[in-house]
Amino acid sequence: MSSEDPEQRDRMSEVDMNPPKRLRTAESHTGTELEVEKSTVDVSIIMPVYNASCWLDECLQAIVDQDFTGSMELSVFDDASTDDSRKVVEGWREKLEARLISVVVSGHCSPKPRGVGFAKNKAISQSCGQYLCFQDADDIMLPQRIRLQYDACVLHQNSLIGCRVQRVPEGSTERYTRWINTLSQHQLITQVYTSHGPTVIMPTWFCSRKWYLKVGLFDEGGKGVPEDLLFFYQSLRQGGGLSRVDECLLVYRYHEKATTHSVTEETIWKLRVDFLQERVLSQWENFTIWNAGKQGRKLYRCLSPINQKKVKAFCDVDENKIQKGFYTYEESKDMTGGILEENLNSLQLKEGIDFCHFN
Repeated sequence: MSSEDPEQRDRMSEVDMNPPKRLRTAESHTGTELEVEKSTVDVSIIMPVYNASCWLDECLQAIVDQDFTGSMELSVFDDASTDDSRKVVEGWREKLEARLISVVVSGHCSPKPRGVGFAKNKAISQSCGQYLCFQDADDIMLPQRIRLQYDACVLHQNSLIGCRVQRVPEGSTERYTRWINTLSQHQLITQVYTSHGPTVIMPTWFCSRKWYLKVGLFDEGGKGVPEDLLFFYQSLRQGGGLSRVDECLLVYRYHEKATTHSVTEETIWKLRVDFLQERVLSQWENFTIWNAGKQGRKLYRCLSPINQKKVKAFCDVDENKIQKGFYTYEESKDMTGGILEENLNSLQLKEGIDFCHFN
């Protein structure tokens, strides 16, 4: 008996990846139930799952509690979990269907998970919603999430829609959480080069299916690949917009097992530098790097030879730092105590035109 190709084995182990679309039924005035033509649902909740059984009860209860009155489905793809995640999801099927939320569950049982990007693509391919609501299995959506993001997405068909979040445990990643929740609509676009990653974070994404298909599949490189940032940048390249519902609609959990921890800082740094050069520096004849320390020098070294020649100076607002000749990271509410912002305002420089934040 010949050995199987790994790709073929994975395909064979996947369960019903493209099930037929559900049929909606309607009652006539005589009370007779009639079958209607195949139809999509309004919103598909896209949930990749890997060893998430300890969080699923809270997550799924929150889906049942949604106040959205349109049609919904939950599409789950289990990425080779070794716990009872699939069993937990199946245990909620009756409650979800009683809430008129159809449930599609599949997965694979290969020795290793294929990664979040792979699981998201599979969950989407087996779903049929006109709009996609991305939900991490360890997070909790608030009751109004789907209703408010659906309303926003109907108005912004070619955009990624986000929301504000509550971080748990309270106080974890305090600075990052503040950044997520306080960016202005303008800054959602201008600060896409910062070290934090997508300005509209992946756990809050909501978009139309047609826009997902326009942008293309999530990267399926697996562990260590920032599939969310890659998709985010590709969406911007395609002319996509960004928007945020300015209400807290998601409880965003922080824990050591989160897949984001598998992505190295160097991987993110390279993607950001490449995107900065593509979108901004290629349009500028020359520029200064406003950081005379370690990070500024690191940025310079990562630039292409062409863009290195455009650098006219390294600047800084901290005289002590310049005199020391090296950079020391210091935690603070903002890295310059407001001095940088005062300088920029005094020069009447506009973010996204005259300067951009990278770090």
